[in-house]
Amino acid sequence: MPDGTRGPAVGATAPGDWPGTDPHEANRAVRGELGGANLPFLPSLPARGPGSDAVGRTLGVLVELPFDLQPHGWRLVQRPGKDQRRAESALSSDINALGDIAGAEEGPAPCVKLHLHGPLSLAAGAHLHGGERVLVDHGARRELYASLAAGAADLVRRVAAVARGAEVLVQFDEPDADDVLTGRVPTASGYRSLRALDRREATEAWDLVTASVTAAGAAGTVLAPGHGDVAIDAARSSAAHALSLDLSRISDRRWEDLAGDIESGRQLWLAILDAGSGLPQVRVLAASVLSAWRRVGLPVTALASLTVTALPGLGTLTPTGATQALTRLAQTADALDQVRAEG
Repeated sequence: MPDGTRGPAVGATAPGDWPGTDPHEANRAVRGELGGANLPFLPSLPARGPGSDAVGRTLGVLVELPFDLQPHGWRLVQRPGKDQRRAESALSSDINALGDIAGAEEGPAPCVKLHLHGPLSLAAGAHLHGGERVLVDHGARRELYASLAAGAADLVRRVAAVARGAEVLVQFDEPDADDVLTGRVPTASGYRSLRALDRREATEAWDLVTASVTAAGAAGTVLAPGHGDVAIDAARSSAAHALSLDLSRISDRRWEDLAGDIESGRQLWLAILDAGSGLPQVRVLAASVLSAWRRVGLPVTALASLTVTALPGLGTLTPTGATQALTRLAQTADALDQVRAEG
């Protein structure tokens, strides 16, 4: 992230999914827990149903690419219908709720994070009219990438207009990236797998969406490429300002790479919490970060490049459970920042 976005401090955030169906309650909870140097986000509420799920929500920002919902999943079509209107309406409600809550705050947060499916996972999760995945068609992929880039830029502008001067960051989630890049995505029939996507195309797609949202005023992008080595290697070659990775899956060899990235100015987001498996104590979570940090020889002052987060899944908890997870993340960020300041 560009220097000065949130100051030289360890921050906390979360992926973006949230329990319940009321966007006002969701935004109030998120912004109440993630103050100070932390990074509140625009929550998505998958419990509302189709259109609020990860793929449907991202399709809802596309420009000039209509879609609908079929038994096999989301599909690109010739003209918009009720499924598209539902997805667009849900997103508009979320943005309006953010504006209402931010507008009532005495001191609005200086940043807000958005999250969308990235171009590769969207191409794997959306289907063409005939039922096959968009991933199979080179022209359809390119059209999807361009539409996502334009739509994500529009989303940045819409959120910035209600966020009372907050900088906007965009996280692109790529849970299917490694499968896409290693040829493990099944065809619609399930009897074979689709050909692996060229890594260069992946990097170009990520750079396209990064350039588009940055031109629209976003302060930076975060790329969450999953945990496969091929996807992470490709993500490291992208123009994303930060990478978001699962701490428990980072090998010592990978830490050596990440140390170099951090020293070169890239920010690192670490998922240190799987809220579905309970809430470890702050000292346990902080120690898990510091042990890896010190093992690879990074100075504690470099913790300023760190944001701690959770694995996806807060939306499956109760609102109380999700709020407690944010509290624990914020407490851990504070503990790590104290180490940084004393270092």
